[in-house]
Amino acid sequence: MTKYNVDQAHSHLGFQVKHMMISKVKGNFGSFTADIDANPEDLTGASIKFVIDVASVNSNNEDRDNHLKSAEFFDVEQFPKMTFVATNIKSTGDGEYEITGDFTIKDVTKSVTFEAEYGGKGTNPWGQEVVGFEAETKINRKDFGLTWNAALETGGVLVGDDIKINIELEANPA
Repeated sequence: MTKYNVDQAHSHLGFQVKHMMISKVKGNFGSFTADIDANPEDLTGASIKFVIDVASVNSNNEDRDNHLKSAEFFDVEQFPKMTFVATNIKSTGDGEYEITGDFTIKDVTKSVTFEAEYGGKGTNPWGQEVVGFEAETKINRKDFGLTWNAALETGGVLVGDDIKINIELEANPA
């Protein structure tokens, strides 16, 4: 096992949600850390923990971001961090995994499974080894107490319940 550090400049933690039942709003969390102790070519015995700074949410709209930070959504004053701690990692194919863990938002913890894929290993221009991974899942925001919504005059709601989460991760040995 090797401990890895996330390369923030080459990693992305994003999300998307239906808007007005007809389109999607995408965003990301610009500040997060990860404690990863793993063999990147066989994650089954890895230790993985993510800590996300909720105030770093960015949906390319300052008013929406401020609303997301408010008590109606994430309530960053009271709950400044989200976490994910892997509890089980299962190989599902060549470089593919199901990573199940405890995902905590607003003091609510639920089991969530990410479909993950090992992207490979390389050496950057400075001679340092790097590894890459992608992972995604879908959660229902209401399961985590994120229940704010607004009804539309035409029917339906402003914000969809399902949130797709996508992680693109580049890391190097610590």
